[in-house]
Amino acid sequence: MRRALRLRAERRQLMTAEAEVLVELRRLRARLPQLTGALAASADGLVLAQDAVDGEAESVAALTAAALGVGQRLADTTGQGGFRELLVRGELGYVATYAAGGSAVLTLLAEPRINVGRLHLEARRSSARIGELVDGALARRDPDRPLPQP
Repeated sequence: MRRALRLRAERRQLMTAEAEVLVELRRLRARLPQLTGALAASADGLVLAQDAVDGEAESVAALTAAALGVGQRLADTTGQGGFRELLVRGELGYVATYAAGGSAVLTLLAEPRINVGRLHLEARRSSARIGELVDGALARRDPDRPLPQP
């Protein structure tokens, strides 16, 4: 019961950063016109903000959380350190996921013609900013609570 109440309070606090995270997503999409969608989610799959992911946002966030778990495990098992990013290339474009602080992830959908180097450059900057916003919102809720490490 306590855990459920704590998680509910944490989710409410994460939502306080929603407007600022959405602004960051829109700035990122302005810098990278080949993006077809952008989504910020908590590490457990809760949608924090989205820009043009349409009705699939919850599914994408849940799949991102699952991919994050696999990516973290793979990086750890192979001795590559903490998870930073994951890139999937499909026939119709890219899905890129980036760690955003210790509590969130940034997932981007991109056209196949995007410059992947530029995608990484811009997304890394935005994921760092989103991480600051989300981790800051959690720290304001409980200043004595240590923040998760990315």
